[in-house]
Amino acid sequence: MKSFTEKVYEVVKKIPKGKVLTYKEVARRAGNVKASRAVGNILNKNHDPKIPCHRVIRSDGKLGGYNRGVNQKKIILKGEGYKFNLK
Repeated sequence: MKSFTEKVYEVVKKIPKGKVLTYKEVARRAGNVKASRAVGNILNKNHDPKIPCHRVIRSDGKLGGYNRGVNQKKIILKGEGYKFNLK
């Protein structure tokens, strides 16, 4: 049986370039809709470049955290063609 962390990594690995999911949606797809904060904590510890944790954002459209810095997250997403919905 896979751990929640493994399930989170599987979900995040499938997010295509230029697209994002919310922490809540990742939690739902990993099997626990109420674990969005846990998803953030799991991804904050990720240093595997094969897991594109920069493609996970907050439900309100803000970027949220990133273990290499929010500015770096923004640069990477922009480079992948993500269209920011600026309010």
